[in-house]
Amino acid sequence: MPSYEWKGRDRNGATQTGVLIGDSKDAVVAALRRQQIVVTTVKEKGKEIALPKFGGGVSSKDIAVFTRQFSVMIDAGLPLVQCLDILGQQQDNKAFQKIILQVRQDVEGGSSLAEAMRKHPPAFDDLYVNMVAAGEAGGILDTILQRLATYIEKNVKLKGQVKSALVYPVSVITIAVVVVYVILWKVIPVFAALFEGLGGQLPFLTQIVVNMSNFIGNFWWLIFMVVGGGLFALRQYYQTDAGRYQIDKLMLKLPVLGILLRKIAVARFCRTLGTLLSSGVAILEALEITARTAGNAVIEEALMQVRKEVEEGKTIAEPLTRSEQFPPMVCQMIGVGEQTGAMDTMLSKIADFYEDEVDAAVDGMMALIEPVIISFLGVVIGTIVVAMYLPMFSLISQIG
Repeated sequence: MPSYEWKGRDRNGATQTGVLIGDSKDAVVAALRRQQIVVTTVKEKGKEIALPKFGGGVSSKDIAVFTRQFSVMIDAGLPLVQCLDILGQQQDNKAFQKIILQVRQDVEGGSSLAEAMRKHPPAFDDLYVNMVAAGEAGGILDTILQRLATYIEKNVKLKGQVKSALVYPVSVITIAVVVVYVILWKVIPVFAALFEGLGGQLPFLTQIVVNMSNFIGNFWWLIFMVVGGGLFALRQYYQTDAGRYQIDKLMLKLPVLGILLRKIAVARFCRTLGTLLSSGVAILEALEITARTAGNAVIEEALMQVRKEVEEGKTIAEPLTRSEQFPPMVCQMIGVGEQTGAMDTMLSKIADFYEDEVDAAVDGMMALIEPVIISFLGVVIGTIVVAMYLPMFSLISQIG
């Protein structure tokens, strides 16, 4: 029987590693899952098998459409196996089609839907599987699937808002950097040769621009190496627990973007926890799943601490307030929800409110960033133009 080296996270979020003997990779993953360990990688005697992350070939949009159609079919009274067969045959994404048909085969062989889906973490994560299990146990699978579809659609919208907030400024800045780089690399040397032919001392600003142009012309390879190496090192650092925590912490402290990211984290937390609780998932399991899907290491750590204290008998609002990662209003509303027994409804209302807040924050950030970027580009390009014209002004004055 082969030995497998594994790496994963326990229910407190701490990284765990070890060696386990098993018949196959799936058997090892199943054994670790029973120990409440979420496996991230498995390695067998020099062969490393990285488990695919959510969306590995299967997009959130694919999952949302599948779930919505699945819920309609179940509600219409079609048998489970027939629903999966129809959805699998009409699926354009070949990777997802293979997963759906495998799930159909397992269900046909006697597995529950949740058990069959649990074997395919690329498409169906813990949140999805646990909600399906709760739906099967309560006989409300169609309702649970509708909630899941709504949750995934709102999550896709939230991700789209983040992308729209980041793509525009990053694209404009990237284009600006490329334009300035080309000007310094190709245009400035022409002016530099002209000024050298005229003789005389170049103005200080012009000399700086010419020196920058010479550096880029001679050491362009070094610039690419430094930038590429820096990005690679940052990516590797982010993949470590400490690096991810520090970078996520820094992101939350940024002036404008940090406020937006915190609102997104609050909306995601409330939407995920509210959806799980309304579907009948136990509070401790719901908090653990919510923490793992938080998308930010700082928020994840705070939620795992909340889970630990809830396990000791405390309320959710109490440790949530002490974490200082969530607005006081959110903590107070959750406290009210706990007292009235309407926690899932309260969380849903908070999520709706903060998703609207994210909309407003994205619009506000775009309105703020655009003039800042235009002003920055104007200053940079203007400085280069002025630097190139200064020697001409000096020459004209001498001639005059």
